[in-house]
Amino acid sequence: MFTTRPTLQGTFGMVSSTHWLASQSAMAVLEDGGNAFDAAVAGAFVLHVVEPHLNGPAGEVPILLAPAGGAVRVLCGQGVAPAGASAAHYRGLGLDLVPGTGPLAAAVPGAFDAWLLLLRDHGTKSLEDVLKYAIGYAEHGHAPVENVGATVASVRRLFETEWTSSAEVYLPGGRPPRPGTLLRNPALAATWKRLLAETARAGGREARIDAAREVWRSGFIAEALVRQSGRPTMDTSGERHTGTLTGADLAGWSAGYEAPVTYDRDGWTVCKAGPWSQGPVLLQQLALLPPELPAYGGADYVHLLIEGCKLAMADREAWYGDAAEVPLAELLSDGYNARRRTLIGDAASYELRPGSPGGRTPRLPAHAHARVPAGPVPGFDPMGAGEPTVAPLPGAPTLAEATGEAQVTGEAEVAADGTTRGDTCHLDVVDRWGNMIAATPSGGWLQSNPVVPELGFPLGTRLQMTWLEEGLPGSLTPGRRPRTTLTPSLALRDGVPVMAFGTPGGDQQDQWQLHFFLAATLRAPVRGGLDLQGAIDAPNWHNDSFPSSFHPRRRRPGSVTVESRTDPAVIAELRRRGHDVTVGPAWSEGRLCAVARDPETGILSAAANPRGMQGYAVGR
Repeated sequence: MFTTRPTLQGTFGMVSSTHWLASQSAMAVLEDGGNAFDAAVAGAFVLHVVEPHLNGPAGEVPILLAPAGGAVRVLCGQGVAPAGASAAHYRGLGLDLVPGTGPLAAAVPGAFDAWLLLLRDHGTKSLEDVLKYAIGYAEHGHAPVENVGATVASVRRLFETEWTSSAEVYLPGGRPPRPGTLLRNPALAATWKRLLAETARAGGREARIDAAREVWRSGFIAEALVRQSGRPTMDTSGERHTGTLTGADLAGWSAGYEAPVTYDRDGWTVCKAGPWSQGPVLLQQLALLPPELPAYGGADYVHLLIEGCKLAMADREAWYGDAAEVPLAELLSDGYNARRRTLIGDAASYELRPGSPGGRTPRLPAHAHARVPAGPVPGFDPMGAGEPTVAPLPGAPTLAEATGEAQVTGEAEVAADGTTRGDTCHLDVVDRWGNMIAATPSGGWLQSNPVVPELGFPLGTRLQMTWLEEGLPGSLTPGRRPRTTLTPSLALRDGVPVMAFGTPGGDQQDQWQLHFFLAATLRAPVRGGLDLQGAIDAPNWHNDSFPSSFHPRRRRPGSVTVESRTDPAVIAELRRRGHDVTVGPAWSEGRLCAVARDPETGILSAAANPRGMQGYAVGR
């Protein structure tokens, strides 16, 4: 079959990420004798520099890691709500939703500590070895991808009038960054250099890493983050608010390890993070599939996957979160999903139908029924705000329309009312020893909060995914994690790690990943291995029938967006069944990355998404 690129194969090491500079930096670490975990940390810090509209050090990251010969583990880099971030406090400010931007939306930052914990426990390289690539690109510059400039252009007025510290970094010479020029972030480079200088005498690799974690928690970095949280900042509410983050919040939290949630099907075991993430949605979708699937890619197949997704997402809204017990065993049980499967009929469902695991009564947030206006929405971009002024860019997380005319749309966007959405990054690595990792860094986007002037990066906004109603698993609760959309994947074959994969895309991540996983495992192999590139290249789709995880939390019942490469007969049949089908650009659905290892031969493989024209796999 024709693919846009080859599925790479080799025996030394493979990296796939959403930006070529991160992929090649990670590969350089492998070439220098580092393992997959060293490489992933180096690549992640480069992603902070080259995809600042998609992630940052004060964001978050769930990591799935499979050490050679060891058990798969989840490393949770999702910080909790600060002690002062109660639903009552936010309602007392006159809010009914957590703002989509500004310090009120900031959880305790999690990404930095998670990456350093990974480096300490599973890496071999020094802190300086893994930071030097990011420092180099921040200090000396990199050629920004077009989407960085488009994102900055969309927030230019905000930066110039309100978030002036962001303008200093991202409006060099008074204009947005352009491809073919160099974009520098000297403040970020200075932060990492100071971090290295302050920890230089810690003694020993692991001691120095722990010293750096302490600087983040209680040193100059923590002090600057707390000062920023206390600065009145314009947010999506149209008002200026201060945040709730304190030094005690930073000092009291650290990343940690957990067992993955798993589901077995046809000899494969798929591993995901727990229901504080979106991860179990993929497992529920697998559990909802009948033993025998319709023909791959046909209308019956696509309809089945769309309708199963709606049921899984309805359960996500009713049951997932970190503020209450989640009945996960029942949600993944055969009996529960067999009953749920009977709800999938020939016609498209427009309802939000959570189940009753263990006989429990589901409860949905009041905002779960918010929707876009009825009827066709010209130029509808579910991640945008109203009618976009330019075509949406590939791989964006989607969101029902907001009020106000969009200034620009794409992977990270801002509406005229200040509403912003950012996307995400992804990174997979496998090395010659068999170590494997999948990670989905996100948050702390340049359009989420003003740049902390002393540090060169902003706070995140993950608390926007919590509800201000009490008593829900996803309610805003001090000390508990917001239910994130981030959801990397690891797949085992007969108990042995074989494949790491994932994608940016907000609520769409596990929709795109399900189709990828089925495509990679159902279709014929290429050159003796999994057809990773073919599975990535295959036409994909998503639906927005459930509440978005992003402010303002709306949904578009019955909607399905497909790539124009989809068989016209399939599109016609979906419409006959009642799906509200939007035909998007030919290469617009998903930004998947994947690496794999054949346990019998030791052959490694990798592939990356051509959509967006910046994801790359490298290896040998």
